[in-house]
Amino acid sequence: MKETIEIRWHGRAGQGVVTAATTLADVISPEKDLYVQAFPEFGAEKRGAPILAFNRISQKPIRSHSQVYYPDIVVVTDPSLLGLVDISSGAKEEAIFLMNTTFEISLIREKLGLGNRKIHGLDAYTIAADELGKAIPNVPMVAALVKITDLIKLDAFKERLKKSLSKKLRPEVVEMNMRTVDRALKEVSEG
Repeated sequence: MKETIEIRWHGRAGQGVVTAATTLADVISPEKDLYVQAFPEFGAEKRGAPILAFNRISQKPIRSHSQVYYPDIVVVTDPSLLGLVDISSGAKEEAIFLMNTTFEISLIREKLGLGNRKIHGLDAYTIAADELGKAIPNVPMVAALVKITDLIKLDAFKERLKKSLSKKLRPEVVEMNMRTVDRALKEVSEG
């Protein structure tokens, strides 16, 4: 792992983007010798408005508290933002992109001019709708991110995520979310 990894999340208000960044921090923070930040960029957004959230994961204490301008990883939880928001703005040449999409990755790569950067995709809306009854993509997107980055071992991730979700959700809803995790881990692909 690099000394510091910066992640920028693009989504829409009400999709759990801020919760996704916070959840990622919650499950990674117990890792030995890692420091983690999670924070949103809030404005006067209404439900459905484009929003940003951020993570920093570092092997040394994190002194910066500004938004992430030059991300190592870009996560897009809503495919309608592609072409509407410049998701690649400031992204490093070696940046990894994770998209919630049903489109072919090659089309996204071409349309957004992402060159040879790594792009991963999954249909998080369908996964969430099938397993939760609601198309809320945050948990499947966090699972896919953990898988493609190896930030934490998958068994430890699943155990910590279940514990984290259990603090705020009923047991049956936790189990539904864990099914979204299993599917996301199987269905995320690189294009």
